[in-house]
Amino acid sequence: MRIRKSTVKWFVLYTSARAEKRVAERLREKEIDCWLPLHRSPQVWSDRVKLVDLPLFRSYIFVHCREVLLQQLPLIYGVSHVVCYNGKPAILRPKEIEAIRSFLEQAAERPLVVGEEAEILTGAMRHVSGKVQRIHKNYLTLYIEPLHATVCVKLDEVAPANRLK
Repeated sequence: MRIRKSTVKWFVLYTSARAEKRVAERLREKEIDCWLPLHRSPQVWSDRVKLVDLPLFRSYIFVHCREVLLQQLPLIYGVSHVVCYNGKPAILRPKEIEAIRSFLEQAAERPLVVGEEAEILTGAMRHVSGKVQRIHKNYLTLYIEPLHATVCVKLDEVAPANRLK
């Protein structure tokens, strides 16, 4: 039996807290087309900073399927419910999915830009922010106005200041 393309739509599932990646894995195991938009974010531990992939929308995952399949999806461990609007499953248009994909591509290409405010994540100057003056291969130079100083910092030890809040 062939599935007509017009019957397959994008729907939204709400998951348990921090279960998005596991739910996406379970959906793929059942051969259900799904998409979990992820973005890279620096996570700070006491001894290091690591870039990790986090869900762009916490507790949400998108599925591309027929509406009749939606009734079975809450039975998958970690899926809380199907997101509804006016009593019916919420449908995302393909152009909305493409807009999210485009946003993620643009954000990945330009994590920091010259003139942007960046915050240092580790070391003695942790939580100090400054303006990016130059971006080099593995490090950047920041101008810290209150100190009237320019410092060199490794790229993986800084993050855009406005994204941390």
